[in-house]
Amino acid sequence: MSTGWIVFLVVLAFGIIIGNIMLLKHSNRFSVPKDFKKREYDDDNDR
Repeated sequence: MSTGWIVFLVVLAFGIIIGNIMLLKHSNRFSVPKDFKKREYDDDNDR
């Protein structure tokens, strides 16, 4: 494998990892509305 492909794959892997970490940090800011009610299931089969 050439050096260019190895560098490309390493940069791609780091990009995916850093992107996922940034997405997790951003999604932490999401807040649930105060009038939100937890869904109640009709029976055990719906879970």
